[in-house]
Amino acid sequence: MIIVKKSLRIVLRILLGVFAFLVFYVLMVLLLSRIPVNTDNEQQKAEIPIYILSNGVHTDIVVPVKNEITDWTKEIRFETTKAKDSQADYIAFGWGDKGFYLHTPEWSDLTAGTAFKAVSGLGSSAMHITFYKKLKESENCKKIMISKAEYRQLVDFVNSSFARDATGKIQSISGYNYGENDAFYEAKGAYNLFYTCNTWANNALKSAHQKACLWTVYDKGIFYHYEKK
Repeated sequence: MIIVKKSLRIVLRILLGVFAFLVFYVLMVLLLSRIPVNTDNEQQKAEIPIYILSNGVHTDIVVPVKNEITDWTKEIRFETTKAKDSQADYIAFGWGDKGFYLHTPEWSDLTAGTAFKAVSGLGSSAMHITFYKKLKESENCKKIMISKAEYRQLVDFVNSSFARDATGKIQSISGYNYGENDAFYEAKGAYNLFYTCNTWANNALKSAHQKACLWTVYDKGIFYHYEKK
């Protein structure tokens, strides 16, 4: 009986510890996502359009397919998509957990093992790219005009997120597509409870000295700072 009581106390303490952590985590998510950064960014000549695009959960950074600063198709080929359509004007980048990306095209495909591996940081990551012919601004699609210098910094950030082979080339992941105009590539880092796809997108905006939040794991933390005040 004494052993049972001690066991119950241990289990209770563990459960209380987990509950306390979850409460603290949620509070930090809500509070830190409301703290803005780069609000005092010195105004530069805005010449290049980029977009933040959300599907309601995940945020992509969308940029021109090519301009005088970079031509993404030199490494990211249209041929890696099903459509192989070279008429796109924009390319979206979304970083995330590789297992989740490749094996969970629909929420109904999510398994406990995939979810645990994603939040624990035990998995690897991938970059999901999607080509678009045009984008329409909406609640979940915000256009941002940035300078050439800021765009160069954004390009550097995105490029640094790709995993490269011994020759320095990015590595496509064949056989996986959500639609006709997307593809996957190997990426650096690991998704976890504190660094999600939206954390990556928020850091991308920070790298280009655009409005962002101090830290976020969800898309609303980013879009909150682009709502009309």
